[in-house]
Amino acid sequence: MNKRLLFFIISGCFSNIFLSCSDYQKLLNSDNASEKYKQAEVYYNAGEYRKANRLFEQIIPKYRGRPQSQRIIFFFAETYFQTKSYSLAAYQYENFVKSYPKSERVLEAIFKSAKCYYLQSPSYSLDQEETYNAIEKLQVFINLYPDSEYTPEANQMISELQEKLEKKDFEIAKQYFTIRDYRAAVKANENFIASFPGTKFREESMYIKFLSLYEIAINSILSKKKKRLNELKQQYELILRYYPETLFLEDLNKKMERVNIELSNFNLTTKISLNNHDKV
Repeated sequence: MNKRLLFFIISGCFSNIFLSCSDYQKLLNSDNASEKYKQAEVYYNAGEYRKANRLFEQIIPKYRGRPQSQRIIFFFAETYFQTKSYSLAAYQYENFVKSYPKSERVLEAIFKSAKCYYLQSPSYSLDQEETYNAIEKLQVFINLYPDSEYTPEANQMISELQEKLEKKDFEIAKQYFTIRDYRAAVKANENFIASFPGTKFREESMYIKFLSLYEIAINSILSKKKKRLNELKQQYELILRYYPETLFLEDLNKKMERVNIELSNFNLTTKISLNNHDKV
């Protein structure tokens, strides 16, 4: 391509961008609410949500009490949602519901407000206050509109959030084993399983409890060792009852070989002791 022609094309593009920005700035500074409303929808439909947001924000007071107000406030909330400003979006959706409780878009606004809380839920390793808020908001929506088109998605989001809470508690229980506080690990995993009986982390939690019991039993003083080895054997049998093809089977069986040897030694020692007692 001719360099001169390329120069003119690039220059033209920059000129159009500059003029576009200049026109937008003039519109922001103008008092023409009607033109701002018209252009806000143009920007919104074109996916330029930040520009639309600023224009909607400016004209909301101008249209308060007028028929267009309902549409403007809803789209104002939408622009925040589309730009991932979820806290502001939730506030505006809630404002919309309060202002127009009979609107045909109330259902959508309540759902999207709840979804904003879901989208603000942090990683499981952080404080989960937002996660609890999201579950509460989504559950309120489901209770109000159990048969809505958004309900399956709301249920799915609740499941994801609950799993996040489970993972947080599981990682805390798991951490006790990591730092070798085995008694605390046993208790924490027992509490975790009791609190979340249907959790996807149940199998691993039971395994970690077994590992903790194993460390306690193997390293016990002689007077407590046999009882603890038998408790460990019960945990092993419990795991296999629920998960006969558990992912941890190889390690479980390997450790149980040592446990069974230890128990056999106890039985042999007891038998010899009894025989010696009879001879006396």
